[in-house]
Amino acid sequence: MLVEILGPGCKNCQTLEARTREALSALGVEADVREVTDVAEIAGRGVLRTPGLAIDGEVVVSGRVPTVPRLQELLTGSR
Repeated sequence: MLVEILGPGCKNCQTLEARTREALSALGVEADVREVTDVAEIAGRGVLRTPGLAIDGEVVVSGRVPTVPRLQELLTGSR
């Protein structure tokens, strides 16, 4: 699984990454978590408000930081 945090590295981006890692750990799921900070790439994916979260190339969150339980739902496919 590839999980991407889309944003410039702001506080919300850092919070999203920490919560995502917490959700993955709680689920016992291994994933490659990457940061995407290139503004052109982020905009090219349709994310106009950061942070964003993409799972296996699909943007599932934009402009907010979900709770850990919601992230667990997203990571297990309950989108």
